[in-house]
Amino acid sequence: MTLTKREVLGLLDAHDFRPSRALGQNFVVDPNTVRKIARLAGIGPGDRVVEVGPGVGSLTLALADTGAAVTAVEIDRHLLPILHSVLDGTGVTLVHGDAMSIDWDDLIGCSPGWVLVANLPYNVATPLVADILDFVPAVSTMLVMVQREVGLRLAARPGDAAYGAVSVKVDYWAEASVVARVSPEVFYPRPKVDSALVSLRRRDAPAVDPAVAGPADIFALVRAGFATRRKTLRRALAGLVDAEAFERAGIAPQSRAEELDVHAWGRLAAASSHPATGEAR
Repeated sequence: MTLTKREVLGLLDAHDFRPSRALGQNFVVDPNTVRKIARLAGIGPGDRVVEVGPGVGSLTLALADTGAAVTAVEIDRHLLPILHSVLDGTGVTLVHGDAMSIDWDDLIGCSPGWVLVANLPYNVATPLVADILDFVPAVSTMLVMVQREVGLRLAARPGDAAYGAVSVKVDYWAEASVVARVSPEVFYPRPKVDSALVSLRRRDAPAVDPAVAGPADIFALVRAGFATRRKTLRRALAGLVDAEAFERAGIAPQSRAEELDVHAWGRLAAASSHPATGEAR
């Protein structure tokens, strides 16, 4: 069970609702697309799913149809009447809140195994994914639909044109890949760009052992390195990493930030945090 484009437009008209550009509201109106997302999420009876930004509830219905227990978090209070009309009686838990500031422990608890599924607007996608990886270990898997350029950035590897600081952040915590491209035609209103579905599976342990180098030390260097990505690391990290630390880490000072994978950043952080031994504090 899900909603057709005609049904979505009928709901919006009946409730006199106009999608907000400021909130990045582009609703999925293609039943095949929401069923595909639910399938790619790999969920079923007994699974716990949190959906961010359910919109009018089309994807929410597809997720609930799998038998999973679904909690949907919607920031726009004007959408709540529509969502109640669509979701009441389905077993979905509807929460009015902002995913960027909500108390996640209160919402889903601390037990791991949660799956997050979301259709995310451009201005929220990167910070929300980063925050979930950093602060919400209960979410073990994410499947997010984002603008294609954002998706490429989240899943980029060293040497890719899209590789940047957030790519390192994602790789530290998770294994990420773009699993599908999504046409603008499946949304209302129709966006001007393609979207992508990105799968993120949290690692059992961070890619760099925190006993070797802590995430705060690693990402201080990552941010500095990519802030001036055209510079060599010797120049970009001046005052943070000396020549001996580069040598201990086995990294050429003339390298650039986009050439280093997360493990190389970890070695550099470890080498620079303890000049004598290269060990983390």
